[in-house]
Amino acid sequence: MKPSKDATAVVDLVDVLLADGAVLAADVVISVAEIPLVGVQARVLLAGMTRLSEEGIFEDWDREIRDRARREPDGVEGSE
Repeated sequence: MKPSKDATAVVDLVDVLLADGAVLAADVVISVAEIPLVGVQARVLLAGMTRLSEEGIFEDWDREIRDRARREPDGVEGSE
């Protein structure tokens, strides 16, 4: 049996990530001789803007970007 690539699997994964979202969490502690020196906590939220807006995340940022695009349709500030 030969391995096969299923392009629809990648498309389905991206679709689920954008529609539902995912949170990746990582906690890392770097130690020397059992003495913690550096600690890092990382949280990454991966979702489409529609989902983020539905959840109330980035509403202000999204509104600001959309307002700016309406005021400056060519994408350049002060080019009137």
